[in-house]
Amino acid sequence: MEVGASPCRGPLGRRVTTQCAEESIYNLLPRLEEKPVKPPRYISTFRPFVKREAEKNKSQWKTMGPAKVAEPSPKNFLQKHSKEPKLPASKSFKQDSKKLPALSVPQRTDHPVMGIQSKKNFINANAVAAITGLPKKPQPICVDRRQGDKYLLETSGLVPKYIKKKDYGVIPKYVTRRNEEIKRAQKEQEASILEHLKKRAMKRLSDEERNSLLQGLKKNWEEVYREFQGLSVEIDTIPKKIYKEKLELQMKQLEHDIEVIEKHKVIYIANE
Repeated sequence: MEVGASPCRGPLGRRVTTQCAEESIYNLLPRLEEKPVKPPRYISTFRPFVKREAEKNKSQWKTMGPAKVAEPSPKNFLQKHSKEPKLPASKSFKQDSKKLPALSVPQRTDHPVMGIQSKKNFINANAVAAITGLPKKPQPICVDRRQGDKYLLETSGLVPKYIKKKDYGVIPKYVTRRNEEIKRAQKEQEASILEHLKKRAMKRLSDEERNSLLQGLKKNWEEVYREFQGLSVEIDTIPKKIYKEKLELQMKQLEHDIEVIEKHKVIYIANE
């Protein structure tokens, strides 16, 4: 039996186990029933559009069914042969001898003049022209294979007609124009390169600039030499060795520069 459960007898004398809550003073206080809060109802954003469409198309079915038209009269029934095409009424034709036009065929007794008459014998002339004339040349043809079909050679594309044109072999205008543009661009590029080289040309130092440069190098060497003399006698650490080597390199470089400037009186420098 679980804790807090008390045995009791049922209606048939059976033993029933019920779950009893623990006694507490708070159980005597009235309890408020908390109703579950329902979430807000979903409302579609297309609701006004649907309402407007429903009002617009309302009662569209009223037009269905038989059309409200006037009923046909029973007198207007379909009769036999009423829809067949009717020909116009035939008119009686009576020949009137007085109104007949004059015949265009000449009579036997008439001798009409047929314009300018020629005494040329066209039969003999045609025979002479056929005998003395040159034979007609056959049209040139081409055959795609030994027992294939025949085609006219002129329209087959095998006749070199293009080389007989007046502008054949002439350079097109757009090509000459493009070549001129390329040459112009090359000239402009070469001119800009020459101008850039002129700006970066070598400049000669004057005597005053040379002397001031030499004095500045000597002054720098003296400062480095003073620092070198100020080193400790015993150099036992790695930073001291590195610093000593650095000063020695600076002194050697300054000595080399001083020697070069003293050796050459004319010095050129490149413009930046």
